[in-house]
Parts: sequence; structure tokens; C-alpha cells
Amino acid sequence: MITIVNYGVGNPGALVNMFEFIGYDARITDETPRILDASHLVLPGVGAFDAAMNRLRNSQLIPSLERAVLERKVPLLGVCLGMQLLGRRSEEGLTEGLGWVAGETVRMQPDPAFNLKVPFMGWADVECAPTARLFDAGSEQRFYFTHSYQLRCDHQSDVAAIYRFDGPVVSAVQHENVYGVQFHPEKSHRFGMRLLSNFVERSR
Repeated sequence: MITIVNYGVGNPGALVNMFEFIGYDARITDETPRILDASHLVLPGVGAFDAAMNRLRNSQLIPSLERAVLERKVPLLGVCLGMQLLGRRSEEGLTEGLGWVAGETVRMQPDPAFNLKVPFMGWADVECAPTARLFDAGSEQRFYFTHSYQLRCDHQSDVAAIYRFDGPVVSAVQHENVYGVQFHPEKSHRFGMRLLSNFVERSR
């Protein structure tokens, strides 16, 4: 069962609808037993880093998530802010992140000469690494983003995809069974459908 973690942040209902539309059973939960018996986990998120991380801690779900993801190696997908929570910390706040991906989130500060706006809101073409399991290499990859901060990985091997802003911006990560996407697959039409399908079929 695909399980979307409900900790009061994000729009888990939209993810459930997308999974069910493409033929997979999905549920929303804030219960430890359901997290522990999940086949796949999704960590959504929107808003500010500290507020989301504190809500996740207050939910008392982190121990069960650690058991599922770090011990049982259940595939987990962090979406938007959910991807940033996978890192150690963020310039947006003071709270420590989960630390499951080696990296830190920093504010996007493009050179004024590029005349780029932050937050970036819109569609972008994504370039994926050859080893990225969530993408179909060689085909068009286009996703919808809305963000002001970006995750910077310590190790290039954890970068699954980028898009071009004033320079490369990490748009997806992959570290063992932990995945993250900065964009919104549930708002990315056929590209998002394919990515979520790949998460279910290829992430183990």
C-alpha cells in the first residue's frame, strides 16, 4: 500500500488522487502501524521549513518513519518541501532536518543580471542523471515548480535531476531507497503521472 504521511502540511489528498488515477491504491495516515506496513511512503510538504519540521516531530511519526525507511528500506519520496526536509538543515530556519540525504537547503539568489524572479513558479525542463530511477532517460521531462529554496547535495551521486535557473538547481535526489523531488508531480500532468508510476515500480 502506498502511504502518504499526514502531519498537517501539504496536500496529501491530491497525491492520493493522482496515484489512484494511474491505478495504484494509496491512503493518507498519521498512524504508526500503517507507516510500518507501507510498501511505499510519500512525505509531502509546503510552506516554511521550521514549521513543517516541527509539525513532523510533534506528530511523533519520525521513529516509525526511521524504522520503515532506514531499517526496513521502504522506498520514500519527499515532495517539494518534503524533499528539503530530507537534508540536514535549511537557511530558512534553525531546526534540524531528517538528515537522510547529505545536503543543506539554501535560498535561491540569482544574479540580478539574469532578471529572474524568486520564488520560481512555473514549468521547467528537467535533465536527469543516467542512473535516476524515477525518470525515463532520453524522453522529455517537464514539471511544475514553486519554490524559493533549493537543496544542495554534498555528493553529486545523490543528484538525480536538475533544471536550469541561473545555474543548475537540484530538482530530484536519490540516495539508496530515499527519493525526493522539488517539483509537484501531482500538478505536472502526464510527466507527474509517469514519475509516480516509476516510483512505485522501480524504487525497490
